[in-house]
Amino acid sequence: MWVGVALVAALLALALMLAKLKSTRMAQVPELPVISQVSAFSLTNQLNQPVTLENLKGRVWVADIIFTSCAGPCPLMTQKMRELQDALPANSAAQLVTLTTDADTDTPAVLLKYAEKFAADAQRWKFLTGDKRVIADLAMDGLKLTAVAKKPEERTDPADLFVHSTILVVVDKQGRLRASFQTQGEMVDWAESKRQLLAAIKKLEQEP
Repeated sequence: MWVGVALVAALLALALMLAKLKSTRMAQVPELPVISQVSAFSLTNQLNQPVTLENLKGRVWVADIIFTSCAGPCPLMTQKMRELQDALPANSAAQLVTLTTDADTDTPAVLLKYAEKFAADAQRWKFLTGDKRVIADLAMDGLKLTAVAKKPEERTDPADLFVHSTILVVVDKQGRLRASFQTQGEMVDWAESKRQLLAAIKKLEQEP
């Protein structure tokens, strides 16, 4: 009898612990205030197709900024975008958007080869190039992503061309920036950041 009581007590304790853990994890879904409004833009993806803000309206999207010849943080960022692509539910309409800082080099053909290297799904993940002014306005004004060209004397090697953000940002269905997540650094727990990022996407997909 006492064994049965102890077992029931243990099961109740386990249920309470799991409920508390679930509640804690739900509480960790980040707040998603409106940070900025993305302005209209027109760029070109890796399939040489035009992509505009209107194309993305009605969908949540995650964006970052890289350049394909980067030997520093860019491959790691792109790998994390790949992980995000793989983690998105099949019924999610969320899109991934990668901007290039190096439009002169990163043509659609170059971006396509880079995208294929990371097994990017072209229906889900867009690599964008085009007019440098348009890219800069979208990145810095709308998405709050930093991208600054390095002076020749500041470069440590031929591929050390830009200083840029290493964050992923989340945009809602109305084209409003709502959150950002760091991808690198000693204090970054990418597994937790990815969990929160996915939770943010799910939360924003439930908005009108």
